[in-house]
Amino acid sequence: MPAELTRLFATPVYRASLDAAGNPALEAACRSIAEDDAAGQRWCEKNAYLGYTSYASLNDLPWRFPEFKRLAKALDPHARAFAKALGFDLAGRKLALDSLWINILPTGAGHSGHIHPHSVISGTYYVAMPAGAKPLRLEDPRLPLMMAAPTRRKSAPQDQQPFVDMPAQPGELLLWESWLRHEVPPNLADGDRISVSFNYRWG
Repeated sequence: MPAELTRLFATPVYRASLDAAGNPALEAACRSIAEDDAAGQRWCEKNAYLGYTSYASLNDLPWRFPEFKRLAKALDPHARAFAKALGFDLAGRKLALDSLWINILPTGAGHSGHIHPHSVISGTYYVAMPAGAKPLRLEDPRLPLMMAAPTRRKSAPQDQQPFVDMPAQPGELLLWESWLRHEVPPNLADGDRISVSFNYRWG
């Protein structure tokens, strides 16, 4: 019998395009909120966050602004489709949008590696991605267990790379399981990288 290779324990990432017609209004709302959100500005300054995020200051954007209400409604069917693709047994309970926040990263700003505890599915919707803006970077969850393993060749397949960049255009949506560590390298574009991130919980 010839040798065979079986690939196990895949880490899927979901990509979809939403109707981007509302992106100009959504971008304007993001910028207006960033300008008015004094609590968020203080949090960013205190935590040396070079851009702006509403993560620690505003937890009711879909209730406050119709642009975010429309976006939240558009996300739900994709979260359900991803959960189905993952084979989740939700045991009669539903996934619920738990939090949704704005990210504005000017030139030079990024977001270091992190996970999203207390949620099941996380994601980002892309509002503005100027040329040169860095994509989301995902980290192989096995990386801390590799110990003395040699580095991977640059020519190795994507599913063998320790880090994978996921380029996205305005209007696109990415979903991943919340335990998957990810980061946004510093923005090299001459313009703001604007996105809306979110979490779904099970309950």
